[in-house]
Amino acid sequence: MIKHYIEQANFEETGFHYTLSLISGKHKPVILYCLMEFKVVRFNELKRYLKSISDKTLSVNLKELEADGLIARREYPQIPPKVEYSLTGRGRSLMEVLDKLCVWGEENRPS
Repeated sequence: MIKHYIEQANFEETGFHYTLSLISGKHKPVILYCLMEFKVVRFNELKRYLKSISDKTLSVNLKELEADGLIARREYPQIPPKVEYSLTGRGRSLMEVLDKLCVWGEENRPS
């Protein structure tokens, strides 16, 4: 019975897979967590928070998170350019899940 179910199941059609596809990668969860903690953050502040990320990698991750509707980008018409990032309502709804991952990590991290 279970073998038949497993053979017919498609992981890619699950909500779990969809959620992981939005936050997968080395930096996306950290970017989201940073925005949760600090609300509105500029590009260079994110770069300092993430430490070892290149401009290109950060830019790509931000564009993907924005395209997925998890973050909002606000550009100010000034020189030098000023751009701020913040969570959207959809992004904030994901924070409870990421916060639980953080709590689990704190409780289970080796001393």
